[in-house]
Amino acid sequence: MLVTDSRKVKKGDTFLALRGVETDGHDYIVSAIENGASKVICEHGSYDVETVVVEDTRKYLADYLHNMYDNELADIKFVGITGTNGKTTTAYLVYQMLNKLSCPTAYIGTIGFYMVNSYKETQNTTPDLMELYEMFDLCIKNKIEVIVMEVSSHALEIGRLMGIDFDIVAFTNLTQDHLDVHGTFENYMKAKQKLFYKVKKGGKAIVNIDDEYASNFLIKGNNNITYGFNKGDYHVISSKLLMNKTVFDFNYKDVIYNAEVNLLGKYNIYNYLLALIIVNGLGYDIKEILGIKESSPPGRFEIINYQDNVIIVDYAHTPDAMENILKCCNELKRGNIITVIGCGGKRDKTKRPIMGDIATKYSSYVIFTDDNPRCEDSKEITNDIIRNLDVKNFEVINDRYEATKKAISLLNHNDMLLILGKGHENYQIIGNEKIHYSDKETVLEIIKNSN
Repeated sequence: MLVTDSRKVKKGDTFLALRGVETDGHDYIVSAIENGASKVICEHGSYDVETVVVEDTRKYLADYLHNMYDNELADIKFVGITGTNGKTTTAYLVYQMLNKLSCPTAYIGTIGFYMVNSYKETQNTTPDLMELYEMFDLCIKNKIEVIVMEVSSHALEIGRLMGIDFDIVAFTNLTQDHLDVHGTFENYMKAKQKLFYKVKKGGKAIVNIDDEYASNFLIKGNNNITYGFNKGDYHVISSKLLMNKTVFDFNYKDVIYNAEVNLLGKYNIYNYLLALIIVNGLGYDIKEILGIKESSPPGRFEIINYQDNVIIVDYAHTPDAMENILKCCNELKRGNIITVIGCGGKRDKTKRPIMGDIATKYSSYVIFTDDNPRCEDSKEITNDIIRNLDVKNFEVINDRYEATKKAISLLNHNDMLLILGKGHENYQIIGNEKIHYSDKETVLEIIKNSN
């Protein structure tokens, strides 16, 4: 059996050494042999077992898996969605819509692997090739007709999707993120762009025309479809944000359609419209799609009512995502907005002061706290966030539980509390240890104990 994780090697297996973003499988070859590997496929070196040296182990794996599954995957439609923000909500909406239209669909992304009333946690937004094909195998066995995937810049950069082409690809938006991995914004954009060279013949490429980088994703030769406000093939002509829903009208081929969705904010109009376009592109009627009642994915604008206040748990962890949700809440607010937010350790440091500025600008009061500090000193992270602030509407409480507890105690009447950055995550990474922690569970526990 071909294995890419040395920890899973059993006697007689073949170990394939893959290079990743932070690790290199070649460093684990000896461990794999100790665990029983009788053969090694790698890019360099010689070992005590049969050793096959190839130019690119990732391409070797892609070819191996492609040859094994090509015929069985031929009838499944693949949808790939990339961009800085909106991938999860859009992909999850597509997953919901298609299943409710009696089209068996699987979702692979940040919040896990969903298929036919089953769920599996994923470690990465876009899993590695071997794990992806294990999921594809389950999709084949369960007669899935569409697989909708979130596609990360990391995955595209290191070739996790090598050999996989898409019937529909989509671009949501591009703002600063992951510069710790890509080095420059230009490199980040080019990594995302790679998805648009993976469109099958006759496939569709859907692009948010409102984004300032849209032209980079309108690749010549693709069947390009655009969407946005006031322009695009599908374009929004009016919208209204209410406390419990969003209503908007859009034009497609000179026909006006009205949408009423259980999602809040202008950014969710983009997400919903893109999901609708994807499903429409797969052959379903717009009016039929509009009749489906949707819901947000876990950890995206999850609302918890507390007395006459509203507590919102959301995954927003980039400057753009945080600004979007705070602007939305400012449109809806009747009282104060209190925000709990942090930045991840060992990740893009340049966005930290930007997020500090946005949080204090759009909030009545902010508590800066930990959010997966990893092996970085949490106090240094919060110091980076507040370094350039010349306002006084904030404090720092590094313990996230205590920060949340303090924030809830500040709620008065008709206030909104936003707890941002972790969303669906049920862990906190401190050092190299992954400790169970959930914002939603924490809020419910604190509320229960306060009664």
